[in-house]
Amino acid sequence: MANFIFDVLKDLQNKNADLSSITFILPSKRAGLFLQHQLSFVVKETMFLPKIWSIEEFVEELSQLKTISNTELLFEFYSTYSNLTKKDDVEPFDSFSKWAQILLQDFNEIDRYRIPQDHIFNYLSAIKETENLHWSLEENQTDFIKKYLAFWNKLHTYYSHFTEVLLSRKSGYQGLIYREAVENLESYIQNSQDIRHVFLGFNALNTCEETIIQELLQNGLADIYWDIDEVFLNNPIHDAGLFTRAHKKNWSYFKNNPFNWITNNYSKDKNISVYGIPKNIGQAKFIGTLLNQLKTENTSLSNTAVVLGDETLLIPVLNSLPPNVDALNITMGFPLKSIPLASLFEYLFHIHKTDSQSFYYKDIINLVSHPFIRPLFYANDSDYASKLIQTIEENNLIYISGQRIKEITDSTNTDLIDTLLESWDSIDFALKKCSQLILIIKSHLDKNKLANVLSLEYLFRFNELFNELSRLNSSYNHIKDVSTLYSIYKELLSSETLDFKGEPLEGLQIMGMLESRVLDFETVIISSVNEGILPAGKSNNSFIPFDVKLENNLPTYKEKDAVYTYHFYRLLQRAKNIHLLYNTEADVLTGGEKSRFITQLEIEGIHNISHQIITPKVPSINPVLKVFEKTPLVLDALKAIAEKGFSPSSLTNYIRNPIDFYYQKVLKIKEYDNVEETVAANTLGTVIHNTLEDFYKTHIGRFLSIEDINNMKPLITKTVALHFKDVYKEGDITKGKNLIVFEIAKRYVSNFLDLEINDLKQGNTIKIIGIETEANAVIDFPELDFHIKIIGKIDRIDEYNGVTRIIDYKSGNVGQGDVEIVNWEDITTDYKKYSKPFQILTYAYMMQFSGKLKFPIEAGIISFKNLKSGFLKFATKDRVGAYAKKDTLITDETLEHFKVELKSLILEICNPDVPFTEKEI
Repeated sequence: MANFIFDVLKDLQNKNADLSSITFILPSKRAGLFLQHQLSFVVKETMFLPKIWSIEEFVEELSQLKTISNTELLFEFYSTYSNLTKKDDVEPFDSFSKWAQILLQDFNEIDRYRIPQDHIFNYLSAIKETENLHWSLEENQTDFIKKYLAFWNKLHTYYSHFTEVLLSRKSGYQGLIYREAVENLESYIQNSQDIRHVFLGFNALNTCEETIIQELLQNGLADIYWDIDEVFLNNPIHDAGLFTRAHKKNWSYFKNNPFNWITNNYSKDKNISVYGIPKNIGQAKFIGTLLNQLKTENTSLSNTAVVLGDETLLIPVLNSLPPNVDALNITMGFPLKSIPLASLFEYLFHIHKTDSQSFYYKDIINLVSHPFIRPLFYANDSDYASKLIQTIEENNLIYISGQRIKEITDSTNTDLIDTLLESWDSIDFALKKCSQLILIIKSHLDKNKLANVLSLEYLFRFNELFNELSRLNSSYNHIKDVSTLYSIYKELLSSETLDFKGEPLEGLQIMGMLESRVLDFETVIISSVNEGILPAGKSNNSFIPFDVKLENNLPTYKEKDAVYTYHFYRLLQRAKNIHLLYNTEADVLTGGEKSRFITQLEIEGIHNISHQIITPKVPSINPVLKVFEKTPLVLDALKAIAEKGFSPSSLTNYIRNPIDFYYQKVLKIKEYDNVEETVAANTLGTVIHNTLEDFYKTHIGRFLSIEDINNMKPLITKTVALHFKDVYKEGDITKGKNLIVFEIAKRYVSNFLDLEINDLKQGNTIKIIGIETEANAVIDFPELDFHIKIIGKIDRIDEYNGVTRIIDYKSGNVGQGDVEIVNWEDITTDYKKYSKPFQILTYAYMMQFSGKLKFPIEAGIISFKNLKSGFLKFATKDRVGAYAKKDTLITDETLEHFKVELKSLILEICNPDVPFTEKEI
């Protein structure tokens, strides 16, 4: 098939150009390799290979500077920041790194677009002062305000000092290198009069690139070949031609010279198929299916490209490739945070954040269960990782020492355990241990290199990362403790990538969108063609406001979207078979609905487009409901439960599904104790309950006053935090979703106290009778030869204006209709409607049995998600509907009705002739 690089070389050959003496400059190194390959098809005789540079390599040559890594930039910038900031105002390295990387990106953009530094930094400083005018004009400014404004005033100083240090070391970041290249351009032109430069395949150019290329063109030292289709160029609103139209219009060179090239490939016949597929994993699996079909139709996939809109799909796609794909090349930067190895070091850092001789059991289980670690515990035909986990669970070991782990896992694992658990007493030692662990894993994987190629690539990249951190910290000494090291590690995971390297000219090509520049393929498969991914849309990691970017001609999301629009359409230009995949399950965090690119293709009407929704085949299963007979052993277990006591929740569990009651109460099968990554709903409820217990237990037997409640309010944050720590153990509530849940818990407690204050202000009286009151009742039924005990704990008992109330707290949303009943017989059969009235009445029945309360009373629920409704009273209704008559008092007669239904339920549970039968839920 025709391709852009071949056409350029052929055109130069037809013009009798000496290809070996030309300096070719392309957007990427990868494109250069393809150009080198295409030379063999154009030139038949032997020749010297011409110079082939990526634009970054060419600019480095011009600037005489060397690019340094993002990590080293961060360390060097912290030195600048520390030297120029008052000692008391200097932030720790870990908190600095969170905003410094964004500022470095802004420095990069400012330099790439040659914005005068004085102008942009003074502009930013003035804007911040204007935004906070009422602060900056205050005579008695707080220290925070002074520091805030001083920071913006110092940006230019930070930039100047930082760039001077880098230039003195003959190094720089991309933008600084570009700026210096422009400074050296005049000298380069004078010394390069006999060099012919050919630029090809460019689209969006920063100001420095535009200046360099235009100067070389104007001095007769260069030619440039654009790759733009007339459909995009001639349509004034088509974003694929946004930049090329501007170059053609604004560059003075094209007033007297031809604009090469405008092609007519896009309008040619193409087979375009659009597939809507649920979830990312669905897309990965479908790519495998497509490739299998293509491989069956054509033995070679060398003219096929899989372009991943979302680069995190790489691992699922690799795992979904059909076995008949025998040649493969991956060229893309894969985020380190998405690599399976990343979580291993997360676990390791978590263990060493506190210096201790014993370790929390969940941390150890996470570590030894990790796929890179677990195989290392296989020795002498034994799985010591499983043995360790089993020992922890069987012995209920909350904390376990390194020595105990060694005893359980055999002496052959001693070195591994020392590497994992030996105390990190210095940063150098911590980094050394990380590198040692990588070598241990590598030694294991080397036994079967062919099967572990990808895993070995991961290890190599992480080894580079830790070696670089070790080298930089030796030079700069910015990392003072493990917590800072962990923060820097996480920051680097978010910004650094693993660059796969392979033979770019053989087999199937897998790449990201940017890696496809200048390349053409007959068959193209593009994944994740969703809004928020292709194109990325409005995302702004920058300290420079949008209007300031517009004012200074810096790129905004509009230009960034146009870049991806060009790459998307350029991939389609010469392709014959195009498969576009999008995720039908929209996600606001990772991508929205079908991309506008697909809609635009449909509206253009140039090509016929087939559209399919792919759904996974789900086999129909006729569920067989489980039935368990009550054997003598089961009946004995039920007697034991009755002797110990049925709780209201266990009885409602039976109403919901008898099989769950059988598993949990009879067989004593506990739910798996998952590690809570985020605070669970039951944890939130427990924290609120415990907090209110602390607040009210000292007021038992007393009438509450507004002052009492007001005295509780300052203690909310401290008490809620304390109970989160008790219940959530090692969980982190300082960020992310957990921080939100923490704030919700505080808000719920605060709103509840406000409710109490409003009640008291209105003249109501509240006397606390009991908090977390333990209650029970013992019942004898003639049908049974053993006692039945009911046990429970009541959240709160109080007197409200002289009426006794039993209150059950619920952190979920409960309405008045959820605590009302019409037909008594439904209370033990309809879980969804009547589980809450059943629980409330069970509490009331136990208190009646105890004789500690005088009836009639009220009982009900306070819902923290529905506090505006206040106390939701249990009520019996004479009928369904809006005009039903309600009775909210619980009398002895009410409880007699309830006891009839309770007896029926318990007799069913204990009846040997009624098996435990699963319900369809």
